[in-house]
Amino acid sequence: MQDLEFYEINQPEKGDTVLIGMSGGVDSTLVTMLLKEQGCKVIGVTMSTWNNDLPIEPSPDGLRHSCYGPDEKIDIETCRKFCAENDIEYHVISVKDEYRKNVLEYFKSEYRNGRTPNPCIMCNPTVKFGALLQGVEKLGIKFDYFCTGHYAKLVKCNSPINEILKTEEGSENSSKSNDVNLYPIFISQAEDGTKDQAYFLNRIKSEVLEKVRFPLSKMTKKEVYEEARKRNLQAAEKSESQDFVPPEIFEKIFADVKSIPGNITDENGKVLGKHRGIEFYTIGQRRGLGVSAKNPLYVKEINKEKNTVVLSENDGLLAEGLIATNWVWAGNFAPEKAFKGLVKIRLASKPVLALIERASSEYPEGSYKITFDEKQRAIAPGQSAVVYINGVTVGGGIIEKAF
Repeated sequence: MQDLEFYEINQPEKGDTVLIGMSGGVDSTLVTMLLKEQGCKVIGVTMSTWNNDLPIEPSPDGLRHSCYGPDEKIDIETCRKFCAENDIEYHVISVKDEYRKNVLEYFKSEYRNGRTPNPCIMCNPTVKFGALLQGVEKLGIKFDYFCTGHYAKLVKCNSPINEILKTEEGSENSSKSNDVNLYPIFISQAEDGTKDQAYFLNRIKSEVLEKVRFPLSKMTKKEVYEEARKRNLQAAEKSESQDFVPPEIFEKIFADVKSIPGNITDENGKVLGKHRGIEFYTIGQRRGLGVSAKNPLYVKEINKEKNTVVLSENDGLLAEGLIATNWVWAGNFAPEKAFKGLVKIRLASKPVLALIERASSEYPEGSYKITFDEKQRAIAPGQSAVVYINGVTVGGGIIEKAF
């Protein structure tokens, strides 16, 4: 794999019509200005997700504190004002229904099934790079590229994908897919490793990426702020964008159904305490368990059927591997043979070497088994397992179970 050479694809050029996904933050605002200065025809667009379905009051300080909530109007007005001042066409696209179905309902369902969802990973393909672009198309807006302020690279390789994914012995993989693109666009990690967002983008299909570009791919966050301040952009003075939901909103999202308390047990079934509802716990959690023990205890398992939260000491969280389903592979290439790659099991974890191979027939078709060279800690069902070769994403699936 060391001899593979991935090269970054072209960025928009002077004269191109570029659609910018704007959030009101420094990243997308700078992207908008850079492309306008470059001579592109720039069109700004912001997605509206808030559905007035939760008892949340607007922020009293005029700042946005969560991804979902009534404060989205703050960012929309910021973007509208910026575009008006800079003679940029601007649109707001409602994606409320798609967001509720693909992000909010998914989020609640996963937690209530004892799993740990990642709403950003699901939002990207279905809403940001899905429903938003469909809404633009319905307005009849034509564009050459859709650009965002994500920190990631888009690359291609001189080798076809069926040569990139090989077995350890060197034989080629095959694929059952009828629409395989042998030279697809891959998502690669950004220059700024501290802000890299390739993990979050792993489920965007290669055919969608053909018209997507990330102009900040070679910039660090520090450089982005420096360039924004040079241009006196107001967005340079804003704080970083917030998580999906803060704790107080999390509580309100789950208020539609009464939580069912149950037992907290050790690995042998001994009752250690009571939990307030399995949706409030995640694998690896230590704080807020309400139990005391000689050694630190962590959530090892969440059992929906028994309505129990199982605790163990740290070593009990280690697992040799995992089964993942619902995969998205670069170029729609579904590898049939085993191969080695680096695998990341959560945003904050480091990619580690593993063997990736088809799972046995007891699992749904298209499932893969990942066996790590070194045991991994707190593998959480519902999170994403993302496979990298030379820092480039080749596929991502949803973790079903650890073993």
